[in-house]
Amino acid sequence: MLTEAETLTPELETLLARAMFPDPGRIGRTLEEYRSDPERHVFAWVVDGRPVSAAGLRQHGEAVEVLHLGTSAGEEGRGHARALLRALAAHLNATPLVAETDDNAVGFYRRAGFEVTPAPPQGGRPRYRCTLTPS
Repeated sequence: MLTEAETLTPELETLLARAMFPDPGRIGRTLEEYRSDPERHVFAWVVDGRPVSAAGLRQHGEAVEVLHLGTSAGEEGRGHARALLRALAAHLNATPLVAETDDNAVGFYRRAGFEVTPAPPQGGRPRYRCTLTPS
């Protein structure tokens, strides 16, 4: 079930941090941006009353960008993140829902139904722009 977080709980922080560069200072700054920036929102996929996947978004006008997507250890590979993204696209009526990713996650976005195109490399590494248009 899709829910929008009214507050950033420690459980949600942990899920989002799983999708961030593992630098405690950087994670802290990014989480603070989710608390203070009105364009940033956090949504969770809840199973049996607890969040198992969380998405951090930036919504600017009609455009919605997935900035972070994390799933609980032990819950990965069960379709929670894919269900969360599809529910978000439908709920937000986002045209399009976009994410930028690397080689590690591009396959996930393809399997989730996103159209994938090359994006400018960062740090000498390939990047991909992933786009999901709700049906």
